[in-house]
Amino acid sequence: MYSVKALYQCRRIVAIGGGHGLGRVMASIGFLQERLSGIVATTDDGGSTGRLREASDCIAWGDLRNCLNQLCSDSPNLARILFEYRFKNSGDISGHNLGNLILLAMDQMCVRPLDAINLIRQMLQVSAELIPMSEQPARLGAVVNGQEVVGETTIDALQTRPEKLMILPTIQPTDEALATIKESDMIVIGPGSFMTSILPSLLIPEIAESINDSGALKVFVGNINQEQSVVGKMSMKEKLLWMQEMTGVYPDVVLWPAENELPQGLQCKIHVQQLADAFQDGAHSREALRQALDEIALNQLHQEAAREQPHHSPQ
Repeated sequence: MYSVKALYQCRRIVAIGGGHGLGRVMASIGFLQERLSGIVATTDDGGSTGRLREASDCIAWGDLRNCLNQLCSDSPNLARILFEYRFKNSGDISGHNLGNLILLAMDQMCVRPLDAINLIRQMLQVSAELIPMSEQPARLGAVVNGQEVVGETTIDALQTRPEKLMILPTIQPTDEALATIKESDMIVIGPGSFMTSILPSLLIPEIAESINDSGALKVFVGNINQEQSVVGKMSMKEKLLWMQEMTGVYPDVVLWPAENELPQGLQCKIHVQQLADAFQDGAHSREALRQALDEIALNQLHQEAAREQPHHSPQ
């Protein structure tokens, strides 16, 4: 078992994304507890989440639920089992996830969606923070051949790359999201669906601006498997330049799976490591992620120490 050295020295680490990828990263470094924050995309409009959004005009709960589930996966209990239960043969609630329904119920009982999330965190004994990118309902939009297309499900099915992506309508980020970025020593972006998990939070101007103003080390985690959407045809160089064009955000380091061909032409460092989970196709190993992020943090500490060494001019 690899013993972390540098991650413990971080004041705070912020992970940004959605769904399975963000949950995997947060589970890998969950030992940081309150010093770990996740900023979660809330634009999903598929499945149970999409049905609840249509009926209740709420934020998307699915990615938040997924992260909560992964953060407590090492301590299974009745609350977690219930939280992940999906109804079958149950009329109008068939296909709904009980966790989504619980989050919606708590949201309706609380002043803020974040209050609902924090209550569920307490119930599931999750110490790490989970923060929705915004507490206002919004959808992912795209411009394709000059036409506006709305909805993650529709955008994921596009055959050509959009000219640009945006959040509709204009929404405000949560103050807590901006505060955690300001406090962080490392910002981890990805892995996951590039257009629908990684970009939504970054498309909120205030979040992108906070990341760009931050002195934190920015790490982009590459996917194990190629995406099935139109983005799968893009190289990592193209994706990062597109992200920079839309948001101004560009990583300092790309954490890249050694299982895949090395990307070319990146304007940042590449940290290569075996990352694939041996038991789950396409997923990142939590142990490998933990080791890789610790090595990246350790390299950064060494560089900072070297810069602080006094330089003696020859006598």
